[in-house]
Amino acid sequence: MNKNADMLKRREAAVPRGVATASPFFVDRAENGKLWDIEGNEYIDFAAGIAVTNTGHRHPKVMAAAAAQAERFTHTAFQVVAYDVYVELAEKLNQLAPIDHAKTILFTTGAEATENAVKIARAHTGRQNVITFNGAFHGRTQLTMAMTGKAAPYRPKGTPIVPGVFHVPFPIPHHGVSEEDALHALQTVFKVEVGPEDVAAIVIEPVQGEGGFYQTPKSFMKQLREICDLHGICLVCDEVQTGFARTGKIFATEHYDIEPDLIPVAKALGGGFPISGVIGKAEIMDSPMPGGLGGTYAGNPMACAAALAVLEVIEEENLCQQSVSIGQQMVEAIEGFKLANDTLPIGDIRGLGAMVAFELVKTRGEHTPDPEAIAGVIARARDLGLILLPCGYYGNTIRLLAPLTIDQVDLDAGLAKLGESLKQP
Repeated sequence: MNKNADMLKRREAAVPRGVATASPFFVDRAENGKLWDIEGNEYIDFAAGIAVTNTGHRHPKVMAAAAAQAERFTHTAFQVVAYDVYVELAEKLNQLAPIDHAKTILFTTGAEATENAVKIARAHTGRQNVITFNGAFHGRTQLTMAMTGKAAPYRPKGTPIVPGVFHVPFPIPHHGVSEEDALHALQTVFKVEVGPEDVAAIVIEPVQGEGGFYQTPKSFMKQLREICDLHGICLVCDEVQTGFARTGKIFATEHYDIEPDLIPVAKALGGGFPISGVIGKAEIMDSPMPGGLGGTYAGNPMACAAALAVLEVIEEENLCQQSVSIGQQMVEAIEGFKLANDTLPIGDIRGLGAMVAFELVKTRGEHTPDPEAIAGVIARARDLGLILLPCGYYGNTIRLLAPLTIDQVDLDAGLAKLGESLKQP
């Protein structure tokens, strides 16, 4: 019996199509950098649950911490009865964040964190409007869906327009958008759509996640900081996908010589347990009145315990340094594939730490996107036992998100499988 095919039929009957699944198989178990499906097939995981398992699947220290917390209690709701692991995690994040005097509130999902960052910015400034960037992804709630800089598939048919959200181009020079173009567009929004004195926040990802792993230029980030300072706007650096050693730093914002006002975090913080948060300047974080922030499951104690263990693992196993090493190996391998005559044409290759991506293009040496080639590469990789994910505003990018704890043997094997999947069909 084909267990995966049977389960797919059950899924189609029970689960709406709106929640898409990239892989046509069902996981049975996972360990560090690999997982096995319900038929026993083995896969090397270059997706990490979308940048969640930076510390690998089921890291022993993370699992032990969650199990120990489960022996104490699993839920009280922090707003009803507080608990120590929430405060300990907030203290640790405040210490690690690139903000001089920080406070942290915890939530459950990345979209929840980003939406609450806007909520806090609005409370602090007394303003309503928000500016984000083309290609950005900030979530699937009503507000964060509007903040996301790509319509399909994130805004379903019939989705109403959310007022007070404006988009400007993200600087990608090889796709025809310079830093000057983006800054000019921002100033145009200020002149035409909403004055800067009415903007609560500018929200940007240091490295765009779903948008294609495009890195925010350092000079552009610095100019955004200056613009926000000039007009009293909160600069929000969305680190939901970039955080916790993925880019070679605990926070990707550390690559920039700026201090953000607010940092939404999630994904890798919990090592597989659902938790998110907003870290920000204390005077900004204290703007909402008591009761204005929270959530029933926000800062779940088991997830808090797991997150504390994640931060210990990152430090003890030097995962920031490991991220840089993994990223270098990935980029070198892809550069080799790009030079090979039997592979599909590869365009831009980019990586910050182990947040690596490359584009498939129509013609070698040019930048015309070839999104049609992506599905075939991912399918061939899956047949070879490698899990890959696409991304990108132009739909032509493959991203690599291996766990930072991946065994070298598995990393080498995964890159070899990637090379095979890129060969001309």
